Amino acid sequence: MLEILTGETNKTLREKSVSVAKIDSSIKKLIKEMVKSMGSENGVGLAAPQVGSNIRVIIARLNPGEGNEIIVAMVNPEIASCSEEKEAGEEGCLSLPGMWGQVVRSREIIVRFTSQKGQDQTLKMEALNARIVQHEIDHLDGVLFVDKATGIHEKKMEIDDLQI
Repeated sequence: MLEILTGETNKTLREKSVSVAKIDSSIKKLIKEMVKSMGSENGVGLAAPQVGSNIRVIIARLNPGEGNEIIVAMVNPEIASCSEEKEAGEEGCLSLPGMWGQVVRSREIIVRFTSQKGQDQTLKMEALNARIVQHEIDHLDGVLFVDKATGIHEKKMEIDDLQI
């Protein structure tokens, strides 16, 4: 299991990540280990910097808790467009355990990325799925949710709390 880095001032979490030039076996292994680590923490997203690798790789558990739940790995993700419509939502983070706050994000996004099989992909996302991907891409740029949040507070994790 990979160790998830924590702390608002953690140097690795605050660095901008570099693009992945080639998806090789080490990238695929990292993705597999990230999925395990995210699952063990009941997370819905994880970025490579959170496990000590400043490269542009994220994983997202889309449609969490629904029958069509799927985990998607995104290499070099970028948001191609965002809706003007915004919405606030409570976010937590595996790298800031116990901290929660309200973050305003675009309700819909279009994200472009490369799959772990090397295929270029484009997905349109909305609501929680869009929030998860925006949160994880922020990690790739050294931005933590507390940088954007209001009403930051501590709370104990409950069984149905999903951390981004």
